[in-house]
Amino acid sequence: MTRSEWVSTLPPWRRLLAMLNWRPVYDIEQRTQQLRIESLESEKRLLDSEKRTKLLESEFEQRELERDKRLKLLKKENERLAALESKLDALLLNADSSSQTPPATGSN
Repeated sequence: MTRSEWVSTLPPWRRLLAMLNWRPVYDIEQRTQQLRIESLESEKRLLDSEKRTKLLESEFEQRELERDKRLKLLKKENERLAALESKLDALLLNADSSSQTPPATGSN
């Protein structure tokens, strides 16, 4: 309730006395209470913002861990494929060197 609302609830003679006997303390108390409410609301918004930030950071860290795992698996797979490719190259090289060339026919 504001001061003007409070004064309007008084009888006319009391209103006059209230105007003559005006206390700024009431207005200060009302303003202080309003500032407290605003402060609490801003603290709540700040905490909500911090919670969202922490949540986003944890999601980012989780994605980084998953990415690192996938990279490790891909590196292992690449190493395995490289080893298989070198074995296959060695087998093909042996097969080419051990195969005999067909005899040449003198039908020229």
